[in-house]
Amino acid sequence: MAIEVRPATGFDDVATMVGPKKAGSNVCWCLSYRIPSKENQALAGPDRGDRVRELVAEDPPPGVLAHDGDEVVGWAAVHPRSDTTFAGSRRIPHVDDLPVWSLWCIRVRPGHRGQGIAHHLVSGAVQFARDHGAPAVEAYPVDNGGAKVDLTMAYVGTKALFERAGFTQAAETTSVLNGFPRVLMRLDLG
Repeated sequence: MAIEVRPATGFDDVATMVGPKKAGSNVCWCLSYRIPSKENQALAGPDRGDRVRELVAEDPPPGVLAHDGDEVVGWAAVHPRSDTTFAGSRRIPHVDDLPVWSLWCIRVRPGHRGQGIAHHLVSGAVQFARDHGAPAVEAYPVDNGGAKVDLTMAYVGTKALFERAGFTQAAETTSVLNGFPRVLMRLDLG
């Protein structure tokens, strides 16, 4: 398996990873942290996909995709923190005033899990941010201490995943997901 991580510039590939199984369903589309809460709550059905189509056309696009040959097998949302809801979060603190990038969602397709694709996604997301001039990348995973994380909540990643990628804990947060505290992990790129 030769996994290649590339910018998420193809809408159909992004839809494969974060879109609904049934057209018109109200799924996240990985918009929850990317756009203002009021806008996110107002979008329904196909309008959610249309908004993602707009984001995919922007420079930089909203994340990266992992490919195994021609097949898309993973997604990571990464973007400047200033363009996300983390910019104004009361639960996820700001460590300093650097224009950091946030990495907040990692998804691997069923049938491809347990093969290290999440590690490729983190590495690819970091490189994508570096290529766009990011001084640092932050992530907000759960500190689960090795305990099992519900699959629907595993999208934020675990502290251990980010530690293996060279991130260090930069701050505590007051955010909790699936009963686990979230921590602010950071990788300086300078």
